[in-house]
Amino acid sequence: MQKFNIIWSKYGTFGILILIIAALGILSPQYFLTVSNLTQVLLQSSINILLGLGEFFTILIAGIDLSVGSMMALTGMITAKLIVAGVPWPLAILIGGIVVGALLGGFNGFLVNKTGLHPFIITLGTLSIFRGLTLIISDARPVFGLPQSFKSSIAGWLGPIPIPVIIAIIVAIVFLFVTNKTKLGRNIYALGGNSQAAWFSGINIKRHTIIVFIISGIAAGIAGVVMTARLGAAEPLSGTGYETFAIAAAIIGGTSFFGGKGKIIGVIMGGLIIGVINNGLNILSVPTYYQQIVMGSLIIFAVSLDRLFGVKR
Repeated sequence: MQKFNIIWSKYGTFGILILIIAALGILSPQYFLTVSNLTQVLLQSSINILLGLGEFFTILIAGIDLSVGSMMALTGMITAKLIVAGVPWPLAILIGGIVVGALLGGFNGFLVNKTGLHPFIITLGTLSIFRGLTLIISDARPVFGLPQSFKSSIAGWLGPIPIPVIIAIIVAIVFLFVTNKTKLGRNIYALGGNSQAAWFSGINIKRHTIIVFIISGIAAGIAGVVMTARLGAAEPLSGTGYETFAIAAAIIGGTSFFGGKGKIIGVIMGGLIIGVINNGLNILSVPTYYQQIVMGSLIIFAVSLDRLFGVKR
């Protein structure tokens, strides 16, 4: 059993992805296994992966960020408003996507530290706050008129590869470096594994908590820019329910809900699993509300497995 636990920990998520692809390939070989559709799966998964990468860090410290969908909508809306107001789109991305995303995430971290409440409570509240701000800023109407250069540069194609996929890969590589090669990454793992031991070893818990939520906000901000470019407009209700996909990508990818365990590559696999399932169910003409049942079941299944194998370890 111990050997199986080790194998599952290393290759379980990848095995699930292969099995799902094989099953959908058998059920719909003429549509699912085409190059164009598999490329579309990667494109659809890019947003889930970006949000999941940010969510990964908050779950890694045994927390959570329920506000990522609302942050994605708010940063996308601010970016679009800046572009329409005449700000050059690269600067608008920097301000509206990166800076505002970092500030929103930092606000979450500040509230968690200041109140001492669990991040679930704080981000459940900011989920509504950020969504309300998005509706106020936009007057509950979408923002159109974005330049073609912005849309093609962020949501276009680089040869046969969609640019959102390239953006997701770049962000994943940066976060992979942070987790594997930096003191910050080691401290975050230590904080998630045992916060009391981390405190005794000299790790500033409050500072690292804010940093983790800033990372989540930046990832959501980048996702908001990508989503806005893909849609060609900023929708005030975009990202609704996407916190479920972000959490699922991290949890299905092997990130422990109890903190201290998880890998970036697992989050990528988790995001791809969500993309493959959604794409496959659409091809099979399964109604969208059944997809929500599948997603919820996957989260319960993944957390149950983590609990089972974690106890045995």
